Amino acid sequence: MRYLMTTKATDAADETLYAEMAKFVEELTAAGVLLATGGLEPGGVRITSSGDTITVTDGPFTEAKEAVAGFALVEVRSKEEAIELTRRFRKIVGDGESVIQQVFGP
Repeated sequence: MRYLMTTKATDAADETLYAEMAKFVEELTAAGVLLATGGLEPGGVRITSSGDTITVTDGPFTEAKEAVAGFALVEVRSKEEAIELTRRFRKIVGDGESVIQQVFGP
């Protein structure tokens, strides 16, 4: 099962955090669990359609503290395992919010 784990921006960023995150990422990569990870630009572009009309709108669309700042795509055996990985992530980065969504398809 694949899960997309997203997180909102936090103010916590120091050398200790980076070192702990590097260890966590290395562990998940070595275990074959981590498929992709990355940060996301805060703005983005929204594309909407209504009939034959396509509208393109530049972001940002939410306050910076509400925007998704990063993601990890993991492949695990269960939702519970994805939750446990996210709990470990939150313990490293501190207070904040993450969302887990199952990814369907090939």
